Amino acid sequence: MNQKRIFFCILFLGIFLLSISWLSAAQKKQVDVIKINDVITPAIADFISRSIEQATKNRAECLIIKMDTPGGLDTSMRDIIKDIMNADIPIVVYVAPSGARAASAGVFITLAADIAAMAPGTNIGAAHPVTVGGQQMDRKMREKVVNDAVAYIQSIAEKKGRNIDWAARAVLENLSIPETEALKKKIIDLVAKDLDHLLKKIDGQTVEKAGRTIKLATKGAEINILEMGFRERLLAVLSNPNIAYILMMIGLIGLYFELSNPGALFPGVIGGICLILAFFAFRMLPINYAGGLLILLGIFLFIAEIKVPSYGLLTIGGLVSLTLGSIMLFESPIPALRASFSVVIPTLIFTAAFFIFAVSLALKAQMARPATGAEGLIGETGVARTRLDPEGRVFVHGELWDAYSDPPVEEGEKVRVLQIDGLKLKMGREKEGS
Repeated sequence: MNQKRIFFCILFLGIFLLSISWLSAAQKKQVDVIKINDVITPAIADFISRSIEQATKNRAECLIIKMDTPGGLDTSMRDIIKDIMNADIPIVVYVAPSGARAASAGVFITLAADIAAMAPGTNIGAAHPVTVGGQQMDRKMREKVVNDAVAYIQSIAEKKGRNIDWAARAVLENLSIPETEALKKKIIDLVAKDLDHLLKKIDGQTVEKAGRTIKLATKGAEINILEMGFRERLLAVLSNPNIAYILMMIGLIGLYFELSNPGALFPGVIGGICLILAFFAFRMLPINYAGGLLILLGIFLFIAEIKVPSYGLLTIGGLVSLTLGSIMLFESPIPALRASFSVVIPTLIFTAAFFIFAVSLALKAQMARPATGAEGLIGETGVARTRLDPEGRVFVHGELWDAYSDPPVEEGEKVRVLQIDGLKLKMGREKEGS
């Protein structure tokens, strides 16, 4: 009987300890964090969208977007804002670390956050819309773009209870202010020196999401860093204009090589893959299509040089077109959305050198005397095997040929092929043909 009591006591104690452990684990709070230190592109928009979904599945108290951005594409910015505003969990945008900024598109994203925070030594502003891709807008179109941006940022500020007047001025006047002034003007909610400080400050704050009030419990919460997946990392690499430009040039070289040497296959396959990746990257970047057309025209002129004898004029035109197109291809006021000259110039020099070398080889092959076939015999030397008076036989290029000569040639004399007449060779003494 005592053994049964001992057994049940041990069983009860084990269940009690497991319950305590389960309850403590269930009460453990978690905060998911992502870091954005780049231009706002479709890759960043996809990463933020997936992170919001993941944080919701993780039952995180909130998702913190630690951000440092010079701005980016309007379409990607709007996608991010829609995801933030329609998220089921609170979204905190934290402009950090010290020295970071939320410029242009970053201003809109910060204002759209449920809680907006900045680290000491950061700034926010300069949200005036800029044209990308080299397009020139007239006054009316510019006014439409600016008015649309003002209306959009004011609607965001009004919904989130932030300073509507300053939001409009950030667009109209390109204002930029530090974190202390942003806090005073009610553009952000708080200033925090680091993530731990931020978690302490937002603990207990309430956020309205999807018609319900959520009270944050973040003090001492576990920080869970969400990293980019393979797809987002690939998109981020491809959205780099330097990578996109190099891929395009490799693709064009591969395609040119395949067209010049049909059946090579490998250059064509590599070139095709690189071109597809480049065109995919261009979909995510502000592209000046005039620059792209100039590059294609340059390649066309290089190919035409092989077919049309222009004495180098088409090659010069191709070089000029390729250079101008490369310079014009990416035109954006945001440096991170432009290809670096330290990448463009070496790539351009290498590509131009390749095409010049390839065209020169093709022209040299066209102008060279035929080395095979009947035409290749003209000018070859041989030995008369019989006396040519006027007909006889000669040994030329390892073969015996019927031949004739005027004047006569003695047996054993060296002769040169002057002409091909059907299946006979017209010969002359070597000194006559030289």
